[in-house]
Amino acid sequence: LSKAWADKNKDRSPVHAATTTGTATGSDFLEGKDPVAAELYRQIALVAPTSYSIILYGESGTGKEVIAQTIHQKSQRKDKPFVAIDCGTLSKELSGSELFGHVKGSFTGALQDKAGHFEMANGGTLFLDEIANLSAEVQASLLRVIQERKFKRIGGNTEFPVDVRIIVASNENLQEAYQSGKFREDLYHRFNEFSINLPALRHRVKDIPLFADHFLQITNQELHKSIQGFDEEVLTLFNQYAWPGNLRELRNVVRRSALLCNDTHIGVATLPWEITHQASQTGNLLKLKNKDAGLKDAAAKAEYETILKVLKEVKYNKSKAAEILQIDRKTLYNKIRSLAEIGFEIDH
Repeated sequence: LSKAWADKNKDRSPVHAATTTGTATGSDFLEGKDPVAAELYRQIALVAPTSYSIILYGESGTGKEVIAQTIHQKSQRKDKPFVAIDCGTLSKELSGSELFGHVKGSFTGALQDKAGHFEMANGGTLFLDEIANLSAEVQASLLRVIQERKFKRIGGNTEFPVDVRIIVASNENLQEAYQSGKFREDLYHRFNEFSINLPALRHRVKDIPLFADHFLQITNQELHKSIQGFDEEVLTLFNQYAWPGNLRELRNVVRRSALLCNDTHIGVATLPWEITHQASQTGNLLKLKNKDAGLKDAAAKAEYETILKVLKEVKYNKSKAAEILQIDRKTLYNKIRSLAEIGFEIDH
């Protein structure tokens, strides 16, 4: 995983446009050691130097944009821009403007000329995340641009030549999407010159400690701490947990635990409820004894103190607190209710 990926997900806007020229190479990129990932890196090495369009498949949080950046950095376009856009957040009305740009006055709110993502990525690589979410109209426009290698800004008459390598990502099978009529078959075949499947973190167990340590090093720098590592019990729970949010979830867990940690190593008491709860359900937590108190109580106390601290800082504004804690408002209410049931009351 790259440090650029970690930074990106710390504060990601709905429409993410990252333009880089040579930033995701060298020590920034962490290559996993699990045998399951070996085929992934082999395919990256094969396809990166080519001009092929690529489809990346993988669950949410598996690092599809990082892989796209890595392919770009290993390609002949590495000195040109890498531009990324999350198609899942684009409205039907604004998607054309985001992709192709617009001229001043072309629609309400178009107060000045604007370059689109194709224009910004010219000569380099354009990464389209969650491509299946684009409307049929935008898919048709996209197909024309790819075929003709030129585009017009919305409301404009001037044609701009464009040379970009396109990498797309989806967490659903695009072949099934076009067979069901959700995605254009001709557009699918344009993109499908090569495809790569990113394995979920739960299938890369040997890489979990490696990535956890990587995220801890980054978090130490962010928090100006010098935490040395993880207790063995924590690594055991990490290996047993399913990680539905994959690398993104692991990163957030490490950041949260590091914030709570006042020791040289991260302990079980700093872990979020979902990890310790899964362990208690399977009976594995019984093997992880805490010398002074039950781990469940210790974890609950740590979570209580964190939530209470944040609530006080925002004057008990639960929407702001949920945003700081990186959870939604409903989850925050559920956590407060669960804590109250075991004796940790939160006023207001």
